[in-house]
Amino acid sequence: MKKLLLIALAVLVAAGLVTFMVIKQQSGYTKVYTATLARQDLTSLVSGTGQIKPKTYMNVGATSFGRITRFYVKEGDHVQKGQTLAAVENVQQESTVNAQRATIAAAKTDINSYIAAEKTAQANVEHAQADLEQKKLDWVRAQALYKDGILAKQDYDAKKAAYDLDVASLAQAVASLNQAKAQTDSARGHLLTDIANLQADQDLLDKTIATAPFDGIVTNEPLREGETVVTGIQNAEGSTLMTLADMSVVTAEVKVDETDIVSLAVGQAVDVTVDALPNKVFKGHVTLVGDQALLRSTGVATSQSTTGTEEAKDFKVVVTLDNPSSELRPGLSCTARITTAHKSNVLALPIQALTLYDPARDAAKSGNSVHAASSQPAKSGPVQGVFLAVNDAHGRLRARFVPVATGITGTTNIEVLSGLSPGQEVVTGPYNILRNLKDGSLLKRDTEKTVTITSGN
Repeated sequence: MKKLLLIALAVLVAAGLVTFMVIKQQSGYTKVYTATLARQDLTSLVSGTGQIKPKTYMNVGATSFGRITRFYVKEGDHVQKGQTLAAVENVQQESTVNAQRATIAAAKTDINSYIAAEKTAQANVEHAQADLEQKKLDWVRAQALYKDGILAKQDYDAKKAAYDLDVASLAQAVASLNQAKAQTDSARGHLLTDIANLQADQDLLDKTIATAPFDGIVTNEPLREGETVVTGIQNAEGSTLMTLADMSVVTAEVKVDETDIVSLAVGQAVDVTVDALPNKVFKGHVTLVGDQALLRSTGVATSQSTTGTEEAKDFKVVVTLDNPSSELRPGLSCTARITTAHKSNVLALPIQALTLYDPARDAAKSGNSVHAASSQPAKSGPVQGVFLAVNDAHGRLRARFVPVATGITGTTNIEVLSGLSPGQEVVTGPYNILRNLKDGSLLKRDTEKTVTITSGN
């Protein structure tokens, strides 16, 4: 029994010594996460959220005052250009059109009678001309006979009177013909006026029928049959019959943060996902990049805002879908991932490994620090770079700061332009350790967080 106690005591002492040695050996070491650099394809993305919108849509407004007698379509229906959509009561307009058509028919009858009278007058003129020719010949012969003393004075005067009478009769017939022509012309003028009035009346009647201006889908129908519509007030209650959307060209209108807008350009490729269709990705391209900043809280353009707030701003970006689906509906929430740059086989660095380090602080031993950094080089003071995990002459792992120049930024990695090589091991965290790490610090790998960059972005 005593022997067993001695053995157990010896084991405990040995374990304690081992633990002491391990603790002593590890004192002064910083446990860090690391990653081994490798080349990969890198894609820079900018995201924005918004909603699906048709490129062309319009509110079909009321063009006639009155009660809605019938809707021929309902929300969700597909319509074709020229298709009848709705009708407003049109008793008065239809009566006016019918009355005007009757007036035109009567005017045409009057014109026909005037044309007949004109032909009669023309015949009278021709008859008077024939009589005048005959009387002229008689008068010429009578003059010759009277000169030779063969014709009596009484007969001579009778021939002259007959000739003068036919001259007056011809003049009267010509005047009657001109009068008939004037009446015909006047009737034709009145007919043209009646036709113009009919066109105006027909237009008022047509305005009681709403037709589709283009092929599309009915997205909103705020009124019901029997309700009264009014005209002349855009977007006012009771002035819009329905909303039509042309879904042949579909866009995603999204808002992009002001810090990302400078990297966007028309034509860039976009992947659009819709919340209502989670398993589908719609390809598209940027067709408009807004030049007006919008206040994030109100959506109002900064140029229209009367306040001097310094709140965050967004910019509107319009993406046109290459192959829209019939499942898409206006107003569906969506997310657009815009590819702003793509490079193949570049050296990629985890973004969290990039830091700003001030070597002068270490040299002065005055609270040297490391702060999380962006991909933009510092203009003065701290230097942008990473901490490499390298072995010193004694085989111990130490931190060595290296300045780094960077390029495009992916989702999790950033392009290295200079300062690093493939296969090098960089410190990636933890953040609270990295921000206080010093050049030359002893390191110990956290093997669970040590990775090799081989794919992704």
